[in-house]
Amino acid sequence: MTETNCRIVAVANQKGGVGKTTTALNLAAGLAELKRRVLLVDIDPQGNATTGAGVQLEDDQATICEVLMGQCSAAEAIISLPANGIDLLPASGDLTAAEVALMELDDRAPVLKQALAPQRRRYHHILIDCPPALNVLTLNAMTAADRVLIPMQCEYYALEGLTALLDTIGQIQSSVNPDLEIEGLVRTMYDVRNNLSGAVSAELSQHFGDKLYRTIVPRNVRVAEAPSYGQSVIHYDRDSRGAVAYLGLAGEYLRRAEGRA
Repeated sequence: MTETNCRIVAVANQKGGVGKTTTALNLAAGLAELKRRVLLVDIDPQGNATTGAGVQLEDDQATICEVLMGQCSAAEAIISLPANGIDLLPASGDLTAAEVALMELDDRAPVLKQALAPQRRRYHHILIDCPPALNVLTLNAMTAADRVLIPMQCEYYALEGLTALLDTIGQIQSSVNPDLEIEGLVRTMYDVRNNLSGAVSAELSQHFGDKLYRTIVPRNVRVAEAPSYGQSVIHYDRDSRGAVAYLGLAGEYLRRAEGRA
């Protein structure tokens, strides 16, 4: 595999509770089901992707914090997760220390990009689960990324937050990463009984056209339960509506990626 074959995608939305981490973990697992080598990078101090993938960190386990602070390489911190079919670069609450350290650097934006560069030869896809904030960690993720995937809950306030996120992406494109593109928007936690969901969905379709993924992830109890078992919903209950949706999302993602290639 060559470096150019690897796609790095930041999964980002500064609004919390929209299914961002759930989408990052389950898209990674779905791609692994389709025989792609996948690395999931947790760059959120809450570490939800790490715990959701079933990882309980030992005291001596290196994390993304040590990687960003130059104390170890990404390869030394990566954990293999056969149960979910992916590799993970984990995070913990210590990541806030790296965030403070990065703020003190003049050239703070490309630290993660440089750390992940050697890994581009090992994986087909690297997904970065960003924090629900537009901070220096998100800046690093979008500087490292080729594309940004935006999970969206179909509600009014989600639309308001989207404007700020698009502005941030534009600023990063005009400064540190001119090649950054929007991969697309994914509707998550969709409730067909809610009229507002349909109205917001129609507005997203009107404004974003083919950037809006056709796959819609429904509100599904199995999706919510899976992280407490340390599994993707695909491995927790493959026949559930949530699992079927995320497998469909992985397939649509690959069709788009390979179509562009």
